[in-house]
Amino acid sequence: MAALIGRHINRIDKKGRISVPKQFRDALSDQGFPGIYVYPSFKNPVIEACGEEFIQRIVASLDDLELFSDEQDDLASTILENSHQLPYDTEGRIVLPKTILKHADIKFEAVFVGRGNRFQVWEPSAYEIHNSNSFSRARNRGATLRLRAGKGSELAQ
Repeated sequence: MAALIGRHINRIDKKGRISVPKQFRDALSDQGFPGIYVYPSFKNPVIEACGEEFIQRIVASLDDLELFSDEQDDLASTILENSHQLPYDTEGRIVLPKTILKHADIKFEAVFVGRGNRFQVWEPSAYEIHNSNSFSRARNRGATLRLRAGKGSELAQ
């Protein structure tokens, strides 16, 4: 699967439809279900979105937790019980449920933000604040990233 990257702003039409960026649709096109999964983030006022492969990773990861534990129950309730499977229409649009839109305070337009194997859907001004704060936090703590070794190399530079 190609990485989901970048930012894309799209408007919600009068019928409540919004186009998922073509780059994101293309990256998720080989995953069986012709659409996306969405659920409200419990960390920020944002919509988390992904394809079939990532939602299956979430399910498998929840199965790794102790059955009936508070952690497993809370995360399953928060993520899976609040998830929606949204098929694309013929033009690559989806209809985001009103409860999901309310959670993210999205009214007229949304910014789709790539996160590698998943993406988020933000209210644009809330995203700008979040992005600025993330930049500042990373800079202030001197954040670094250890790269995994690439294919055919022993160590990443």
